[in-house]
Amino acid sequence: MKVATLGLQGLLVVTPAVHRDPRGFFLETYHQARYREAGIRDPFVQDNRSSSARNTLRGLHGQLKNPQGKLVTCLSGEILDVAVDARPGSATFGRWETVRLTGAEFTQFYLPPGFLHGFCVLSETAEVAYKCTAPYDPSDEVGVVWNDPDLAIQWPCREPILSTRDAGYPRFQEMRERFEAYRGL
Repeated sequence: MKVATLGLQGLLVVTPAVHRDPRGFFLETYHQARYREAGIRDPFVQDNRSSSARNTLRGLHGQLKNPQGKLVTCLSGEILDVAVDARPGSATFGRWETVRLTGAEFTQFYLPPGFLHGFCVLSETAEVAYKCTAPYDPSDEVGVVWNDPDLAIQWPCREPILSTRDAGYPRFQEMRERFEAYRGL
């Protein structure tokens, strides 16, 4: 597999080795020792999967007390995946990074604990799977509105399909004190 670092510390793009022949393909989607070597050391404790229609935007989500690291894979279709640094004390706090993921390319996006996560579906439909380093805890969940003008994320759609919860999240600056209260966790 190949591993590339991005501009925000801890974000990784993993491209697994894909073995193709006339029958189809085979790849390892996760191998603990290899991923540890690549810098992904937290254990994964939960797997999630979603299916979404074109222009669906999920996010931006995170957890405060028990932040989740995520290894995101697009199983089919295409998405724009987004990570926002919400780690108190980070030199890149409040900055974001995007990665396009497709079911045809098998690329994975790793976000360490402390990043907010979201994605937008670019294809007719997309299935997304992700491994998490902490269990989902609805009482610990936080979010930031997708179109926060201070973040100015370059989303590919102007009028996304959103959940009521995602549409009602506050701006990043309104959450700043809450993020900073968890410095050192």
